[in-house]
Amino acid sequence: MSHTPHQNIWAVIVAAGSGSRLAAAGACVPKQFLTFAGRPLFWHAAQSLAACPALSGLVLVFPADRLDEATALARQYAADDGLRLPLVTVAGGARRQDSVSAGLSALPPDCRHVLVHDAARPFADPALVGRVVQALLSGHPAVIPGMAVTDTITRVSPDGLALETLPRKELAAVQTPQGFARASLLAAHEAARADGFTATDDASMVARIGVAVHVVEGSPDNVKVTHPADLDLLARREPPAAPRIPVVGHGYDVHRYAGPTETTAANARPMKLGGVPIAGGPMVLAHSDGDVLLHAITDALLGCLALGDIGALFPDTDPALSGMESGIFLSEVLTKLARADMALVHVDATIIAQIPKIAPHREHIRRNLASLLGLDPSRVGLKATTEEGLGFTGEKRGIKAVALATVLRPA
Repeated sequence: MSHTPHQNIWAVIVAAGSGSRLAAAGACVPKQFLTFAGRPLFWHAAQSLAACPALSGLVLVFPADRLDEATALARQYAADDGLRLPLVTVAGGARRQDSVSAGLSALPPDCRHVLVHDAARPFADPALVGRVVQALLSGHPAVIPGMAVTDTITRVSPDGLALETLPRKELAAVQTPQGFARASLLAAHEAARADGFTATDDASMVARIGVAVHVVEGSPDNVKVTHPADLDLLARREPPAAPRIPVVGHGYDVHRYAGPTETTAANARPMKLGGVPIAGGPMVLAHSDGDVLLHAITDALLGCLALGDIGALFPDTDPALSGMESGIFLSEVLTKLARADMALVHVDATIIAQIPKIAPHREHIRRNLASLLGLDPSRVGLKATTEEGLGFTGEKRGIKAVALATVLRPA
């Protein structure tokens, strides 16, 4: 897998804990160094996140007294397992948040988003990581995965008295990876240091400074190895090897350009392609924002899901969708894809138009598509062509786009 040099989303994997609960049970190494299927837990956690095509690099945070040893192990595993991501290791601190801060200090300057993950959660699946990433890329500054609580939860006093039974429908068990806009997470850590505040996770730190935290669906398999009984879970668990099959979806969309007397019409929209404004492009007549490229790609994804076309989910008769950004439609369909345990692996699209010239914008559009789709740019193909003066596009009366999406789905 090749990766763009423009680092955007990095992951910090916290593997600096002492594992005191397991040590009390006789474990001779911290839990993150326990071996499962021939690899320590921290490496399973790293591979789980590295499977996300949108990820640009990994920072592993180890205990200071084991940094050299752990770094050598990580680099050996990266070579043996063909890891193609940049890999950075740093020494952690006394508290979890100190270790996260150390990891944040190792991020490249152009990293915009960061996932923070516990090395003791070795079984985060690609669909879970994808849900966190997609929510981040759709604009949420903080995202956490959460599982609905099934047990009755009671608040208990220090002397063992039941004080209050909490409503289960308002509760969720929070997991990692947690995703953040880098600036928000840095501000939260700075505020915690200034106030002497200690937190058990990063989401509570960003919420404390007023950042809204969005919750996506967690995974029951994303267990944390914490207690002695959890070692039995490792002993019983087999590495997942569920077969998957490729599915291809096709999308097509077309929009008419506004004529000379229509440029001020209520449904005349400034041209956007792949979420990128095209300065000087013709006005487009559309109910939403008229992004013909995102509409075609959304249709292709819906084809993989066998859910009809974009108009069935987002009808142009709905006033609430007037002027709606097409990226929102795409994000909702990507969420449906993740819930169906389907992994998007490649998109190829073609814009057909006589005007405007696409070549000056093509690379910007392609990289923005990759960001919206949660894919490495190497997995996004974009072409443009004219129809040599033929048909309505050749007569400069409109624009169209076609797209193919390749998805892996459970067999």
